[in-house]
Amino acid sequence: MTAPISDPHFVSRPDGAVYETDEPVTYTVADGIASVTMNRPSFNNAQNSQMTYALDAAFRRAVDDDAVKVIVLRGEGRHFSAGHDIGTPGRDINKPFERTQLWWDHTNKPGGEFLYAREQEVYLGMCRRWRDLPKPTIAMVHGACVAGGLMLAWVCDLIVASDDAFFQDPVVRMGIPGVEYFAHPYELNPRIAKEFLFTGERMGAERALQLGMVNRVVARDALESATYALAARIASQPRMGLALTKQAINHVEDLQGKRSAMDAAFAWHHFAHAHNELLSGDRLGGFDGRAMAEANKRAAAGEQA
Repeated sequence: MTAPISDPHFVSRPDGAVYETDEPVTYTVADGIASVTMNRPSFNNAQNSQMTYALDAAFRRAVDDDAVKVIVLRGEGRHFSAGHDIGTPGRDINKPFERTQLWWDHTNKPGGEFLYAREQEVYLGMCRRWRDLPKPTIAMVHGACVAGGLMLAWVCDLIVASDDAFFQDPVVRMGIPGVEYFAHPYELNPRIAKEFLFTGERMGAERALQLGMVNRVVARDALESATYALAARIASQPRMGLALTKQAINHVEDLQGKRSAMDAAFAWHHFAHAHNELLSGDRLGGFDGRAMAEANKRAAAGEQA
């Protein structure tokens, strides 16, 4: 699929591939705090591979910089992130990238191996890598935090949300048991996690706060100041003390089975992709970005009725 010539965000190369003209992630540092900003506002920060690898490079840059004590992950535009890119002109699922995990290139692989290898690399592997980086991370969430957006917020140590933020994993309607980084029963009580997935409904910021998934909820116009005030408070602590504390708490989660549970859920996730393809010829059960957005709007209207 090629982008319209009039679209200033894309350029079509002679080989037919579509490339985005804007940097998908921006990076700045001030006062010991690195700001990693998703920068696809025209597509609600839907994550294609180009963005995912750019996020990885930004996190690596922050870890390597001794002046950085805390990392804030945020999104440009109206929403934090609408999830994985399953339908924009910049979708690049068939494009090879220089890989960060020890998995082979997926682009020339048949059957279920195509998605399994890719998602081990860009979803499960990278999210685990980011969760374990030794510096504290804060997700600054506003607007939509949906599906793949949840994964990015959940790998962060803390979440500060605006009062208009909402959280949602609607992929059960694709026949898929939740996103690849399956942290739902750890972020939420298991019974609430079932409700969250079974219904696919939006969870508002206040309920997320009550359930312990979010640390703080503030007014939209106070989100940035509140997030950076928290980051500055954390940045005053010694680097090694922060790293060891994070390592200790992540270790407790792993002792509780988080890693092995995620491995099992990832396998079931890919069984669902293969099942969909056998039944319909489509790994996503016939959904693309537009169809998912329309289904979400209908569901939201039903919730409000």
